[in-house]
Amino acid sequence: MNNNFNGDYMHGSIFVFLKRFVENSYDFSTWIRLSEETGINRTMYQMNEMYPVQELTAVVEALSTLSGKDKYQVLEEFGTFLVTDLLLIFKKFVDPSWGTFEMIQYTEQYLHGAVRRQDERTNPPRLFVTKVNKNLLVVDYYSKRRMASIAVGIIKGITIYFNEAADYKVWPVTDLEAERVQIRLERLQETPQQQA
Repeated sequence: MNNNFNGDYMHGSIFVFLKRFVENSYDFSTWIRLSEETGINRTMYQMNEMYPVQELTAVVEALSTLSGKDKYQVLEEFGTFLVTDLLLIFKKFVDPSWGTFEMIQYTEQYLHGAVRRQDERTNPPRLFVTKVNKNLLVVDYYSKRRMASIAVGIIKGITIYFNEAADYKVWPVTDLEAERVQIRLERLQETPQQQA
């Protein structure tokens, strides 16, 4: 991963969740080992602070080496892990009648929009979602950070959160390392929400 972000910062909540992801998926000593290997000497992150994106990329690269997984898989797993916490934080912006399809369709408008309004320092990726038909959404992810694998993981995590993982196929159609990545979410069968 390219660590040259020239002062790009990310919201502290992502770092808090990254540390929690490492400790839950591996163990506490793994976080300490990653900190030592990356030279990041933080024992904790604060939810409302901003931290260099370079720290996140350094941890992901080190975890990739340690686990034997490629960086895309690590980022995707992290994205899946994020879902429960993100939906808890942004619960007030989520319509209780939504399922996976609606959540993805309205993420940019309701969730990312709320993030930008609440803290102008934040810069979540831009998502342009196109409803191709009642069973297919195309998500155009755009970010100079080139972390679309997190978005793929979040989308997969949302299908799990709504107990709809078996009903959907999620896959990137373009290179995950690009600034603009297209991700497809296809409904494989009608869900109870669709039938209602």
